[in-house]
Amino acid sequence: MKVDATAASDSNQPALLATAEAEAEVAADAGSGHAPLGSAFVSSAAARLSACCHGGAKMAVLAYSLGKREINQYFSIKNAKLLSVAAVILLTVFHSVSRHYGGGDTCDWLLSSGRFLGDNVWQPYGCMLHKYKSTEAKFCLREKRIAFVGDSRIRQLFYSFIKMMNPEVKEVGNKHENIPFIDGDSTVDFLWYAEVNNSLKEQLMLWTEGSASKPHVIIIGAATWSIKLHNGKSEALVQYKANLTAISDTLEKLAEHSEVYWVLQDPVYEDMLSESRKMITNDQINLYNEAAVSTLNTSKKKVKFLEASRKAAMETISQSVDGLHLPESTRDIGAMVLMNSMCNNILKPIDGSCCQSAPPLSVLQKLAGCLILVSIICFLLLGYSKHRTNRHIPDVESGEEKKPSVVGGQLNPKGPLLAICKMSLIMLYFYLCDRADIFMKEQKFYTHSTFFIPLIYIIVLGIFYNENSKEAKLLNREQTDEWKGWMQLVILIYHISGASAFLPVYMHVRVLVAAYLFQTGYGHFSFFWLKGDFGLYRVCQVLFRLNFLVVVLCLVMDRAYQFYYFVPLVTFWFAVIYATMALWPQILQKQANGSAFWNLALLLKLLGLLLFICFFAYSQEIFESVFSVWPVSKLFVLQGNIHEWWFRWKLDRFAVINGMLFAFIYLVLQKCQLLSEGKGEPLFSNKISNCLLFISVVSFITYSIWASGCKNKSECNEMHPYISVVQILAFILIRNIPGYARSLYSSFFAWFGKISLELFICQYHIWLAADTKGILVLIPGNPSLNIIVSTFIFVCVAHEISQITNDLAQVAIPKESGPLLKRLLGAGVVLVLVLILAHQE
Repeated sequence: MKVDATAASDSNQPALLATAEAEAEVAADAGSGHAPLGSAFVSSAAARLSACCHGGAKMAVLAYSLGKREINQYFSIKNAKLLSVAAVILLTVFHSVSRHYGGGDTCDWLLSSGRFLGDNVWQPYGCMLHKYKSTEAKFCLREKRIAFVGDSRIRQLFYSFIKMMNPEVKEVGNKHENIPFIDGDSTVDFLWYAEVNNSLKEQLMLWTEGSASKPHVIIIGAATWSIKLHNGKSEALVQYKANLTAISDTLEKLAEHSEVYWVLQDPVYEDMLSESRKMITNDQINLYNEAAVSTLNTSKKKVKFLEASRKAAMETISQSVDGLHLPESTRDIGAMVLMNSMCNNILKPIDGSCCQSAPPLSVLQKLAGCLILVSIICFLLLGYSKHRTNRHIPDVESGEEKKPSVVGGQLNPKGPLLAICKMSLIMLYFYLCDRADIFMKEQKFYTHSTFFIPLIYIIVLGIFYNENSKEAKLLNREQTDEWKGWMQLVILIYHISGASAFLPVYMHVRVLVAAYLFQTGYGHFSFFWLKGDFGLYRVCQVLFRLNFLVVVLCLVMDRAYQFYYFVPLVTFWFAVIYATMALWPQILQKQANGSAFWNLALLLKLLGLLLFICFFAYSQEIFESVFSVWPVSKLFVLQGNIHEWWFRWKLDRFAVINGMLFAFIYLVLQKCQLLSEGKGEPLFSNKISNCLLFISVVSFITYSIWASGCKNKSECNEMHPYISVVQILAFILIRNIPGYARSLYSSFFAWFGKISLELFICQYHIWLAADTKGILVLIPGNPSLNIIVSTFIFVCVAHEISQITNDLAQVAIPKESGPLLKRLLGAGVVLVLVLILAHQE
């Protein structure tokens, strides 16, 4: 994203992660203003090139720089957002029209088309295929009667289907006879009818007349025996059409009360066919399929056609043992497609969007919609006027933040209403992407290239676009923004590529999450230790910035607070840090200055916090009993239990206290003037710096080797809380000990770091899909272009939300907090809690 000086007023505010506020007020001269990103990119590139070039080359560099600057005057973040709005409108209209007029039914997509992602992973067109477990299949098919009617190919499909209910089933029994299967109160029968003839017609008539127990689902298909017995003669095809016409009305009647699927014939591998089957050619099969479609595809269209298994077989039939029957993995795809078609709208799995209708609106969603509508009406009634909010506007020349003057005692209601209107439209887009049945969704599939190629690309961009830091302190504001930025980009690539399936990548990303919490401990401890500000304004400010977007999403998207696990996690740890530092005795740097007693007292406080963490970590029963108490449980329960919160909390339980301890040691060393933090200077003496660098590099590589050798995820997760700090500290030292490294930062990564929290939360619904289980498809049929367009819109939305949050924070939590404001803040907190608690019921 490129932003020039003309877009300075639209630049993003500090990231909403807990560390951002702390670092903004702790770091000396670390202004939170944003240098224009596009201009910074150009100037850095121009400076590097001009330093090594002469004459005509310098003129070329100057022309390049001026040209870029001219482009940036038009392609600012503001214009990028306008472009993204236009793209959203056009794509929404396109998909809506396609669904309405183009037969865009996800059931049709599921049954008729798809492609292999690799390793027998089938991807239906435009929707997600849920992989059903035995318990789910049994629950869906309880008290149901299902009939598979046809030849040996249908028998194969029958066995694959019942194995989903009971994996222990063996393919035994007479091949040319009926095969019953009963599992509890579910009945699945295979009926041998190798040809479409009078015998089949009589069986169907028995079901329509009610003289035989009518199945709830009928899967039927036959053709290869007709081709074989009549040696592929054209007369046989004519008779096949006539027989299909004779049963078409009966199938339509059955389809009025049952689900009827006609299975189109799969291709054959002609080179492997035996002599007795050589007449069964793919040309013949195509003719018989065309006959079935033209005959049974009546105006009522009640009979469904299963063609997906045929599409899959086109790529895998060469693996057939006899050229006629499908390999087991391919016929399993047909069975899974049938199960999704039957069960998705009953069980409503989040990762099974095929054949699933949009969920109905909850009471809170309707209430949120009404409040949004009221705010828009109020804004329109007041009339629109160009409103300039009191954002922190960066000074382009100095790069430092200049706070605008605020007219005391005046509050223009149009500003907050405009922000609410923008947020309302954004939430509508969220809903359309991940709850309404408009945009397509596809499942993830991990390959090394889908993860590592984008990773290498962003690393190159991040390294190339570097700038000089305003200061060279350890973990200065620009550096922490950079750190959060590249970590967030790696996490985004990790999520969209499905890299959690690859254990070494999973373990390294776990360190990134721990590093975020490490920064939380570092930033908040530093703030409280140096500032000693434990006031209501500070607490409300942090809580609002952390939770505003998530609370809104909980209401709009009908999700539990714990679903967005990272925000509850950092909110909880902020409360813990606040309590640790605010409770008696309050120990600050100014009173502990030069006093070993007070420094020791603070270390004892941290030791008490460590014991508190260990107490809960080694007693799951006590942990669950504490967090299962109402109303606390309503914030931490997900899907009726506390297990998810327990897992997330335990996994990184020591990261925050590690950050606090590191901050304490660093600030003590800084106070004692034992660090050299000048630009270009190593952090310690050369000898100590080289020694620590060597140890850090070895430690970093050792951890990576260990993580890459992980074989069992649960065992590695058990080790993670104890050793993740090794790689975090190693990275900090490698990044900060050399003076030249501290003096530079990546403006590319820092830009994303300022909106890292919004990126993390927004990805749930407008970049990924199905609550991160799949991928949102805005541009069907072109995965690369789809990623580019969806990422562009996603980043623009996250940036705008960060600005809206900052605008509303200035109104909801003003700096001047009198008694009336305190009461209003208290009422607001209670209201939010009531909404969340009601949502959880």
